[in-house]
Amino acid sequence: MLGFNGLVGIALLYVAFLFGVAFAAERRAAQGRDGWLRSPWIYTLSLSIYCTAWTFYGAVGYAARSGLEYLTIYLGPSLVMLGWWWLLRKLVRVGRAQRITSIADLISSRFGKSTLLGVIVTLLAVVGVTPYIALQLQSIAQSLDVFAGPGDTAADGGSVALWSAIGLALFTILFGTRNLDANERHHGIVMAIAVEAVVKIGALLAVGIFVVWDLGGGPSAMLERIDASPIAAWEQSGGRWIGFTLLSAAALLCLPRMFQVLVVENADESHLGTASWAFPLYLLLMSLFVVPIAVMGLERLPDGSNPDMFVLTLPLAEGRDGLAAWAFLGGFSSAASMVMVATIALATMVSNHIVVPLWLHARAQGAVMSGDVRGMVLISRRLSILGVLGLGYLYFRLSGGGAALASIGLVAFVGVVQVLPAMLGGLFWRGATRNGAAAGLVIGFAVWLWSMFLPSVGDGTAIPAAVMTQGPFGLAWLRPQALFGAEGLDPVLHAALWSLVLNSMAFVAVSLASFPGPVERLQGAQFVGVFDHSGGPGGWARGAADAETLLVMAQRILGSAEAQAIFAGAAAAQGRDGALPDVTPEFIRALERELAGSVGAATAHAMIGQMTEGASVTVEELIAVADETAQIMEYSGRLEQKSAELERTAMALREANANLTALSVQKDGFLSQVSHELRTPMTSIRAFAEILREGGLAPDEQARFAAIIGDEAGRLTRLLDDLLDLAVLEAGQGRLDLRRVVLAEVLDRALAAALPDPGGLRLLRDRAAEAVEIETDPDRLAQVFINLIANARKYCDAAEPELRIVWRPEPGAVDFIDNGSGIPAEQGRVIFEKFSRLSDPGRAGGAGLGLAICREIMTRLGGAVRHLPGSEGTTFRVELPRNAAALAIDQPVAV
Repeated sequence: MLGFNGLVGIALLYVAFLFGVAFAAERRAAQGRDGWLRSPWIYTLSLSIYCTAWTFYGAVGYAARSGLEYLTIYLGPSLVMLGWWWLLRKLVRVGRAQRITSIADLISSRFGKSTLLGVIVTLLAVVGVTPYIALQLQSIAQSLDVFAGPGDTAADGGSVALWSAIGLALFTILFGTRNLDANERHHGIVMAIAVEAVVKIGALLAVGIFVVWDLGGGPSAMLERIDASPIAAWEQSGGRWIGFTLLSAAALLCLPRMFQVLVVENADESHLGTASWAFPLYLLLMSLFVVPIAVMGLERLPDGSNPDMFVLTLPLAEGRDGLAAWAFLGGFSSAASMVMVATIALATMVSNHIVVPLWLHARAQGAVMSGDVRGMVLISRRLSILGVLGLGYLYFRLSGGGAALASIGLVAFVGVVQVLPAMLGGLFWRGATRNGAAAGLVIGFAVWLWSMFLPSVGDGTAIPAAVMTQGPFGLAWLRPQALFGAEGLDPVLHAALWSLVLNSMAFVAVSLASFPGPVERLQGAQFVGVFDHSGGPGGWARGAADAETLLVMAQRILGSAEAQAIFAGAAAAQGRDGALPDVTPEFIRALERELAGSVGAATAHAMIGQMTEGASVTVEELIAVADETAQIMEYSGRLEQKSAELERTAMALREANANLTALSVQKDGFLSQVSHELRTPMTSIRAFAEILREGGLAPDEQARFAAIIGDEAGRLTRLLDDLLDLAVLEAGQGRLDLRRVVLAEVLDRALAAALPDPGGLRLLRDRAAEAVEIETDPDRLAQVFINLIANARKYCDAAEPELRIVWRPEPGAVDFIDNGSGIPAEQGRVIFEKFSRLSDPGRAGGAGLGLAICREIMTRLGGAVRHLPGSEGTTFRVELPRNAAALAIDQPVAV
C-alpha cells in the first residue's frame, strides 16, 4: 500500500511540475510569446477553480448525506454561463474599461471610487472566504490521513494543514506577486490552474469509470444499485433546491477567486463565447459519477466511513494505489488552485484598499515623497497572502476540522454573495448611491456574521449556547438561527434569506433617500452605459504637478521601463519630440487608468489627486472638480437632442393645426355650398314644372321652360355623380380598364368635353410631341384632364386667357399652365381636399370636388397630380405612373 511518505513525495513532485509549468508560462509572457496563453480554452479551464475540494471530495459526501441535492452546486453556475452571458459580458467590459483589479475595486470604482466601500468589501471577502480556505486545508489533511498508517504521527491533521498552508503561500507569493502587472494578469498561475483542471477532471472520471465498470458491473447494474441504495430514498426539498441553486449562481459572480479569473484574468471578451458552453460541459463531467461513487462507498466501505473521502477510500480498499494517488492529486489540485487564486485576489484587495491608503495617509507629503511605492505594494501583498492563509488555518483549528466539507462551503457562499445587490445595482441602476451600497453591505455582513459565520466556528466557541437557544439578553427574536421568529428554516436558507433581503432593502431605501454626487453620476454613467461610453471618467483639470513629478510617481508604481514607455507614447501622440508629454486632463485620466491596474481605482484616484492638486485631496474637492464635467457628459448631449426633437414636433403641430383650421373652414363652406347647389336646381325645376302644369303657354315658352328644367336636372345629376364618384374612389372600389392608348387622343377627348366652345380661352399645345403611347385607364385619365381644363377656363383671370398643355418626357408628366394670377399660397395647401374650393363660388359654379376627384383617380392609377407653386399663373402637373412614363419615352408612335 502506498504510504504517507510516498504520497508526500508524489505531491512534492507534482508541485515541482506545476512550478515548471508556471515558470515557463511567465517566461513566455515576459518575452511577448503569449499567444497560446490567451487561448479561450486556457480561459475556460481557469474557471475550473470553481470546482474546489468541496466539489471534488465534498460533492460525493453531499450526495451520500442529502441525495441529488448536490447537483445545485453545478446547476447554478451552469445557468449563469448559459443564460446570463450578457451579464458576464458587461462585467468583463467594465473590468477592461475601468482597469478593475478585484471585486472590491469594482464596487469602490462604481460608487465614486470610494475608499470606504473598498474597505468594507475587502473585509467581507476576507471573512467570507476564510471558511473556504479552511475547507481546502481540511480536505488536504483528511486526504493525507487516509493514506497514513496506524500510529503515524506525521499525518496529524493540524500539522498537515499548517505545512500545506505554508507551501501554498510560498508558491502563490512566488508566482502571484513577482511584479506588478498593470493589467493584474498572472499567466503562470492561470496556466498552472489549467493544468490542474485537466488533472482533477481526469482523476474524477477515472475513479468513476473504475467504480461503474469494475465494481458496479456496468451502467445497467449500477443503475439498479442506485435504485436500491438509501440515496434513492432521499426526499428533496423544493425550497432548498431553489435556494441552493440561486446561491451557487450568485457565488459564481461574487467569489473573489471567480471574479479574478472571470473578469481580471480575461484577455479577450470573445472568450466568454467558448466558456459559456464549455464550462457547463466541464461541470457536467465533474458531476457525472458523483452518485455512483457515493452509492458504492455506502455499499462496500465500513459503517462510519467519511463519505467525503469515498473518492480515495474506494480505490484504496480495492488495492488500486495508483488510481488512489491520481485521485489524491486531483483533490490536491482542486484545493491548491482555489487557495492560490483566492489569496491573490484577497491580497490585491487588502493591499489596494487598506494597506496603501493607510500608508499614504500616514505620509503627510503624499505620493511625491512616498519612497518605493512599488516595493511597498509588493511587500503588502506578500504579507497579505500569509495573513489570509493564516486566518484560514485559524478557522480550521477553531472549527475542529470535523465539519462536512459541503457545510463549510455554504458558509462561505452566503458570506460572499452579500456583494450581489451592490454589484447588480451598480451595473444597471444609475440612481444607486455610495451610501446605499455601504448600508446594504454593512447590514448584510452583520446579519451573516450573526446568523451563520459565528455559529459555524463551533458550539459555544463564538456564541454561548444560551444565546443560541434564548437570544441575546433574552430577546428570542434575535436568536442567530431564528431571526424575527422564523423557526424551522434550514440554517443556510435562513441566513441567506434574511441577510440578502435586509441588504437589498437597505441598499434601495438609502439610495432613494440620498442623491449620488457628481463622481458617482459619472461612474454610474460609465458602468450602466459601458457599451455606449468608450472614454474614461473625466474630472481632472490641469494641476500643479509637472510631467517629471508624475513620471517619478509612475516609475515607483509601474517600474521604470513601463512608466517611461507610457509617457513616451503619450508624448508621441501629442506630437512632441521629447519623452515627456504635456500634462493635459486627457493624459492625467489615461495615467490614472494605468495606475489603477496596479493599485486599484480608488487608490490611483487619490494619488493623482495629491499630485495634481499639490496636496491631499478630500472627497468634497474631488466632487467639486468633477461636477462640471459630469453635468456636461451626462446631460448636455441629451438635452440638445430633446430640444431639437421638441422643436420639430412643435413645427409639425403648428402646420397640422393650420391645415386643420383651413379644412374646417372649407368644410363649413362645402356643406353650405352643397346645400345651395342642391336647393337651387331643385327650386328651378319645381317652379318651372308648376308653370308648365298650369298650361296656357305658347309653344316656344313651353320649349324654353322645359329646356331650363333639363339643364337644372343635368346640373343636379353632375353634382350627385361627383359626390358618388369621390366616395367610390376613396373607398378603393371600382375597376380600372388599363390599356395602351395615345396621349394625344386622350387630350383631344378631354378638350372636346371641357371646351366644346373655347369661349375666348386660347389653347396652346404640341400635338406631335403628345403622340406617344401610354398604358392607363383612358376614361379616368380623361376625367382628370377635363377637370383641370375646366378649372383653367373658370379661374384664369387674365385679360386674354391662355392655357398651355405641355408633355414633359423626362419626368413622364403633363403640365397644364394658364396665364392667370395664380392660386394664393395659403390656399395651395388645401386645394386638393374635398372640402376645398376657391373663394369665389359664384364664379366657380361648382362644389369644390374636381381636384379632390383628380387626386383620388391619379392615386388609383399609380401616379399623382400636384400644384407647382412659384410659376407664372397656375400650373398643375399630372405625373403618370413610372411604367406608363417609360412607355411614353421609349415607345413613341406616329399619329
